[in-house]
Amino acid sequence: MSAIDWSDPESAGELVVRQALEEDRAFDDPATSALGPAAFRTSVCSVSAREPTVVAGWFLLEKAFEFLSRGPGDDEVAFRQLIPEGKRVEGGRAIGTVTGPAHILLRGERVGLNLLCRLSGIASLTRMYVDAVTGTGVEVLDTRKTTPCLRALEKYAVRMGGGVNHRMDLSGMAMIKDNHLAVLGGADHLGTVMERLRRKQLPVEIEVDSIPQLRRVLDEKPDRILLDNMDVSELREAVGICAGTGVYLEASGGITLDNIRQYAETGVDGISCGALTHSARSADIGLDWERA
Repeated sequence: MSAIDWSDPESAGELVVRQALEEDRAFDDPATSALGPAAFRTSVCSVSAREPTVVAGWFLLEKAFEFLSRGPGDDEVAFRQLIPEGKRVEGGRAIGTVTGPAHILLRGERVGLNLLCRLSGIASLTRMYVDAVTGTGVEVLDTRKTTPCLRALEKYAVRMGGGVNHRMDLSGMAMIKDNHLAVLGGADHLGTVMERLRRKQLPVEIEVDSIPQLRRVLDEKPDRILLDNMDVSELREAVGICAGTGVYLEASGGITLDNIRQYAETGVDGISCGALTHSARSADIGLDWERA
């Protein structure tokens, strides 16, 4: 097996779809096998949104059917995506159509829809957060609170919803969080750590949870500072303290759809929300048989 690029949704998607089909025993479906010759008729299905949805992950649905169509004598499956990735579709409208042998559509339907629904749900929730801060210039950021082995796909969905990816993994940015500081013995011992990180030429972000800690950390000249669990007034003060330094200020903690606008108007550069991925519900999307 070739190496997987876990930051690439196409590469990770190949593995995820293969494993999902194995998990679902898609090659051992007694109900479909019992249909006899009828299972090989060319069929047309419509993939439709049951509710307003931002589309993300159609390519995974295609992969599911394509893998199943590689058997001897199988006809190819044809796809027509009507709503592009990242675009909103109203409820009751078709996202696209799938045409191919009935047995392939029946065996791959659930895996393809599960992934399309999951990613479209994340994209739809992200779009709600992005819409809530329209006009403020604030970026809506995701986190590493993702489903194991689905990170590249879930972060792809965040982008389709208009959000911005934070670091993909631990190697992408040196992020010194509260637990790092606890191990180190506090921010006063950051000097040596920062020297080591600068030699690696990686962007550095440091987490703080108070204004005094912020003032201390600013002396280390990090690229970004995470302002964790600060209220609106503290964030405004932090923005004033950091004015002109060029440091990117990220707010996080206790931020919801109901209050994100207030946090965005403090002047921070970005707001990170783990809810984009860990709390998004799957979109309601179904596959409807049109004809055989």
